[in-house]
Amino acid sequence: MQGQTARPLEDINTGKHTSKENSNELKRSLKSRHLTMISLGGTIGTGLFLASGGAIHSAGPGGAILSYLVIGVMVYFLMQSLAEMGAYMPVAGSFSTYATKFVDPSLGFALGWNYWYNWAITIAAELAAVTMIMKFWFPHTPSFVWSAIFLVIMFLLNYLSVKGFGEAEYWFSLVKVVTVIIFIITGTLMIFGIMGDHAIGFKNFTVGDAPFHGGFMAMLGIFMAAGFSFQGTELLGVAAGETDDPSKSIPRAVKSVFWRILLFYVLAILVIGLLIPYTNQNLANGDVSVSPFTLVFQKAGIAFAASVMNAVILTAVLSAGNSGMYASTRMLWDLARQGKAPKFLGKLNKNGVPVNALIVTTLVGTLAFLASFFGDGTVYVWLLNASGMSGFIAWLGIAICHYRFRRAYVAQGKDLNLLPFKSKLFPFGPIFAFAVCAFVVLGQNYSAFMGDQIDWNGVLVSYIGLPLFLILWLGYKFTKKTKVIPLEKCDLEV
Repeated sequence: MQGQTARPLEDINTGKHTSKENSNELKRSLKSRHLTMISLGGTIGTGLFLASGGAIHSAGPGGAILSYLVIGVMVYFLMQSLAEMGAYMPVAGSFSTYATKFVDPSLGFALGWNYWYNWAITIAAELAAVTMIMKFWFPHTPSFVWSAIFLVIMFLLNYLSVKGFGEAEYWFSLVKVVTVIIFIITGTLMIFGIMGDHAIGFKNFTVGDAPFHGGFMAMLGIFMAAGFSFQGTELLGVAAGETDDPSKSIPRAVKSVFWRILLFYVLAILVIGLLIPYTNQNLANGDVSVSPFTLVFQKAGIAFAASVMNAVILTAVLSAGNSGMYASTRMLWDLARQGKAPKFLGKLNKNGVPVNALIVTTLVGTLAFLASFFGDGTVYVWLLNASGMSGFIAWLGIAICHYRFRRAYVAQGKDLNLLPFKSKLFPFGPIFAFAVCAFVVLGQNYSAFMGDQIDWNGVLVSYIGLPLFLILWLGYKFTKKTKVIPLEKCDLEV
């Protein structure tokens, strides 16, 4: 395989070590710059470009910033946890494999299929988004034409080689990063009167009951939006199995990615909150023509602001779909490798791409997208709602896996100083991340319980992901009769 020398990976089926030249192993072609941009690309998207306006409108600029900061701190600890495990044991199955080795094979099974489903449905969501974005320029072109074109592009980027995927994601993400940097610089110049008609200053932080609007319950709602916006950071763990020098590149990527994401989100929301009062109804509209980024660029006198932002958001959607196809394909391949999915899905082509897993994932994403055209899209809405909680469940799994990994490492008498990367503030980090994630998951639709009668339809729509996950977990546990692995017997071989 390409890249620098890496430690041999353990074949989960046989328990034997396999060298990286083995034809049944993924190619380690991703560099540190790819890894950084893959993680950035998974998080900087419509959550920032569109949903940030709704967050400010609902909770005020102060409430939005505080919500994103709290979720950001939680994600920081999750990234630390994932980096410690990923640098020590870089595998494409990531937290699904870690759960199998450190907790219980049934949890690994459920986390793997849950994560695959999450990203497979995300592909469908991105295809639906593409049709709406392209109608901005071509209102009379049939929707399926654009969806088909972009599906083929995403498939080919993943089919050719992992290096091709990494390069595509690098440039997609770079477009988004440059846009956010230009936005922050432009907005700052406008705040202090260097651009625009006059200095705006901090007056919009005192409009109405700003900077905190709607109190704690409004902020609770923003926790959900912030959590969804940050989802995708865990892609770094999935990509670890194809990184050329994971013990060095994963910690490096974690350190750079987190702070960039947090700064981009917090500074962008601060700029929007200072330039546009939270009472502006356009902030609540998810349309690209009145996205907060478009509004600010228009204020700055930049021509064609809506078209420019539409192009950037199109790049963000393509990036998210590209990453989703990559993550779900690798997870499905690893499940097949562990004997938890049909064996034919574990086949690699000559470029080291799990081609059968890629084809199946593409077909499932396409079928889910086609469901949006039938029965007023009811099936599609249910599919999306079922996947909505999957990202948070994956994060809960990461926190549990890391806690067990570190405890098992110590219980087996290993030296913590020999870890390639050691996460900060253990055990507080994974416990805090677990608590915040659990709070967000349980509070997903708290308003459904607030009235005189419980809104059971709202409860079912919001929480459908939980029983589906439990069915996977407990179903595998009872049929295979798996048990929680004692710390002394956790498989720490790499």
